Amino acid sequence: MSRVTRFLRDNGLSLAFGGAFVLAIAGQAAAGRAEFNSELIVDGLEPVSLSAYLTSSDFAVDVTENWQSEYLQFFLYVFVTVWLVQRGSPESKQTHEAGLESDERQMVGDHAHADSPRWAAARGWRRTVYSRSLGLVMGGLFLLSWYSQSVTGASSFNERQLRQLQAPLSWSEYLLRAEFWSRTLQNWQSELLAVASMAVLSIYLRQRGSPESKPVGAAHHATGVEG
Repeated sequence: MSRVTRFLRDNGLSLAFGGAFVLAIAGQAAAGRAEFNSELIVDGLEPVSLSAYLTSSDFAVDVTENWQSEYLQFFLYVFVTVWLVQRGSPESKQTHEAGLESDERQMVGDHAHADSPRWAAARGWRRTVYSRSLGLVMGGLFLLSWYSQSVTGASSFNERQLRQLQAPLSWSEYLLRAEFWSRTLQNWQSELLAVASMAVLSIYLRQRGSPESKPVGAAHHATGVEG
């Protein structure tokens, strides 16, 4: 097997989703520009080029609005599954394993293996930070994308205000508007519903060969068992 073939096989999941992401954002850019230009024409303004649209606040707010809801979903899922369990779900730990678990089970400190990450064997703040690094990064990405959404959303809103000869709002004033929270909560509720549906439906339904599913013959009450 060649090195390229091995690389494609070993990284197929990330490459497939990365490619799908590029295609999806390209499609969003094309469709978003067409919709944006339609609004400009209605307002008696000249349409913009694709490059101008890609650097506009309208495109940025649409992108970051979706990103922040996704990162919120993963942050919450990574964090709450430390303490909360769902009997019968492969997305959950065993019901008696709720919590941070022992150093031996987590392979940290004196229980780290030869091939364990260096900070897993470290002591003090390094192990503490690394032990929570996934949740910290997901939470940080959520906050960063939420802030970006709020800033670009305020800019996009003010552009529409100016086109209609109305006074713009400050960032803090925009955060108090129902429009901002309607769009934000609309995304949050859909992500939370999707996670809850996956956790519950995977108790009773199966997908043969998927690590997100229990083995086809596993009992409904089997918890934390992946195919």
